[in-house]
Amino acid sequence: IDREAREISKKVSFRWSKMAEAIAWPEKRPYMMHYDGHRNRIDRIVRPHETEVMEKEIFSEALFSSKTSPWTKLIKMYLIYQNGEACVACPITCTEGMVAILERYADNSELKRILQHCQEGIDGEFAIGAQYISEIQGGSDIPANLLEAVNEDGQWKLYGTKFFCSATHADYSMVTAKPQGSEKVALFVVPSWLPGNKEKEIRNGYTIDRIKWKMGTSELTTGELTFNGAVAYEVGPLDKGVANVVGIVLSYSRLTVGLSAAAFMTRAVREATRYVQFREAFGLKIGNFPLVMGQLQDIQRTARRTTAGAFKLYRSVIEQGGLGNASRQGQTLEEKKEAFNIRELIMLQKIAASYDSTDVIRTAMSLFGGHGIMEDFSVLPRLYRDSAVNELWEGPRNVLLMQIHRDLQKASEWYKPEEFVRNILAGGNSEVVDKLAAEMAEIVAYPNLLQADEETIRMSMRWDKFCHEFSHAYQDIALSEVEKD
Repeated sequence: IDREAREISKKVSFRWSKMAEAIAWPEKRPYMMHYDGHRNRIDRIVRPHETEVMEKEIFSEALFSSKTSPWTKLIKMYLIYQNGEACVACPITCTEGMVAILERYADNSELKRILQHCQEGIDGEFAIGAQYISEIQGGSDIPANLLEAVNEDGQWKLYGTKFFCSATHADYSMVTAKPQGSEKVALFVVPSWLPGNKEKEIRNGYTIDRIKWKMGTSELTTGELTFNGAVAYEVGPLDKGVANVVGIVLSYSRLTVGLSAAAFMTRAVREATRYVQFREAFGLKIGNFPLVMGQLQDIQRTARRTTAGAFKLYRSVIEQGGLGNASRQGQTLEEKKEAFNIRELIMLQKIAASYDSTDVIRTAMSLFGGHGIMEDFSVLPRLYRDSAVNELWEGPRNVLLMQIHRDLQKASEWYKPEEFVRNILAGGNSEVVDKLAAEMAEIVAYPNLLQADEETIRMSMRWDKFCHEFSHAYQDIALSEVEKD
């Protein structure tokens, strides 16, 4: 693992870093070409050459191959993410989620071929996955989906619109839709092109209506799509779409937000540390000013504990056999509790790490003075914008806070909140653990956080603060384990 990490580190630090910088300029933003010269609808996404080269090289690392160690995959992803989104971070995690769910449910020739294309490659080409879930009327409310799946002569076809579709250049996408006549949401895989049509630029029964103009991750296309008979393959039971999307697809994406936040912070802290060592002001190296020293120590510790927490959580996922195995039948009560721990920790980490990342990068930028906001001076402004997007991607803070509260209430009959806290923080300071366990029990006992009254507002704000503190306690334990070793 160390050898492979050192090899890819050279590419990340030099070749891919330069490419990531080159494609970040406004004039390099991707754009749509809806028609060719003969007025054929092609919906071609025009991207910089550097993007396509870097993407091909990174996916050729075969991150999701059965031959790649999960630890090798993890360390490579952590290093790659230190260059920001760069039109690879989102596609990587979307492909990871697609591989995980297809490993579990690929039961026909079409799905098995898609899995092979994403996992091992076909003729040296590795496919890229995407996920199209949000619709304008629902956002994070997946059951509010209106996209319809119609079974036409034994073949599923999709009709309707999706509103936030990132990685629209992907080869395949996971799409949620309601089968005709049902209120249950199902999950499908949709090829972007049917066999033989990619070269002809004939898309599979859908159009890319427009590319959105985002604050961050601008190298990555996010579009609005209209499906008009797109051929789709069902994945898993038709009535388990929401469970599979949340339990596998979105959970991998949220897990990656924590890892990428750690990577962003690590890069920002490294840049700031180097800068204050040589920059002089008022006759001193600015790294010798006590305020700068204190701020640098704060962000260094936050970056270290976030990284330690992300790796500790990934270790739990690896030991469990991946997220696809989290809800398998025949679990013992202890296995059920461990799967629950991982589910909640993924959301807690997503909340805390993405929030902390933006704070850390902003502090790092301030240490550069005016240079901190100069796009051509350092990577920090781009990381800052990408980090802000991470806070909202795959479930904004408030949605996840409400979900965690509901989960703990539902599980309280077989898993008391106090026990949950003690299991998560095993090995931590007993006084801190006791305090957090008591507070968790009190807040979870509050009936619900949806009543519009002053008491509920106070409890909701307390819950927000508590979850951040609880996440930090977990990260501190992870960091102490690393420092002890």
